[in-house]
Amino acid sequence: MKKIVLLFCIFLLSCGSNTHITNQATTIDLVTNTTATKYANSITPNDLKTHLYKFASDKFEGRETGEPGQKLAAAYLKTFYITHNIASPYGGEDYYQSIPTSHLKPNLNPSENVVAFIKGSEKPDEIVVISAHYDHLGKPEGDIYYGADDDGSGTVALLEIAEAFEKAVEDSNGPKRSILFLHVTGEEKGLLGSKYYTEFPIFPLDKTVTDLNMDMIGRVDDAHKNNSNYVYLIGSDKLSTELHLLSEEINNKFTHLKLDYTFDNENDPNRFYYRSDHYNFAKNNIPIIFYFNGTHKDYHKITDTPDKINYDLLAKRTKLVFYTAWEIANRVNRISLNN
Repeated sequence: MKKIVLLFCIFLLSCGSNTHITNQATTIDLVTNTTATKYANSITPNDLKTHLYKFASDKFEGRETGEPGQKLAAAYLKTFYITHNIASPYGGEDYYQSIPTSHLKPNLNPSENVVAFIKGSEKPDEIVVISAHYDHLGKPEGDIYYGADDDGSGTVALLEIAEAFEKAVEDSNGPKRSILFLHVTGEEKGLLGSKYYTEFPIFPLDKTVTDLNMDMIGRVDDAHKNNSNYVYLIGSDKLSTELHLLSEEINNKFTHLKLDYTFDNENDPNRFYYRSDHYNFAKNNIPIIFYFNGTHKDYHKITDTPDKINYDLLAKRTKLVFYTAWEIANRVNRISLNN
């Protein structure tokens, strides 16, 4: 019966249906159990808030690509990983994937992605990427664009997810597949950091299982002001129906958010699927999920500040990404691409 339901769902998707699979049709058997909950519960609103008030502060001057504030932000991320004993994929204390000016736009200084790594215990050559961009708009007219939601929220979520996985490693419950924590630069300049990573990957793209990308996950948009228990998911079924089903089932079991697929519609004029860093992975036939809260009145304004973040909701969305990554990293078989 499970195979029949799955094939039916694939048929619907292949026919171009924009109707996403309902709870009744999510039939993926999960390997994730209550063991993961111990580590998911280390992701707290207070920890996220502490990080974000630092990361979206005056000190980092809006984190514009190549500018001093972005360099300070990169150092903050590097220090976090060193302090928490989360390794670099390069070894030692080299957590930067440097991007030369030849791969950036004119008038941009060299910049860097920040990368950290947990090696898988059984299938270390298969890589699960979790990503967020840490750059923002800087202070073009003198006033700081803090970028608390865009994308400070995704950045601090990534730190908390990495710490949760490291706690699992310390208890000998580490992931079977390897996980790359990828903080990309230059997103606001045209997805430059993720473009560079996919052109010069640290790990082969054909060994990259998925990219789970978080960009703006700390606020509530006008469409959900009466029910904030939601997150937009974009792209989850475009390359792998199995990934979509897995994502739905994880949410049903652990986080109970409303998964809103409004922006998955190919005719949606916002075209968000093409506007954040997951897209450079999707272009390379790597299944992705883009987690997003939608735009709001402070989007790309100096008023995108950390006091406006819903930290309880940010923690819940972060846990959804953690549980999903846990499942992907620990399943017996690598998630499959659609034919």
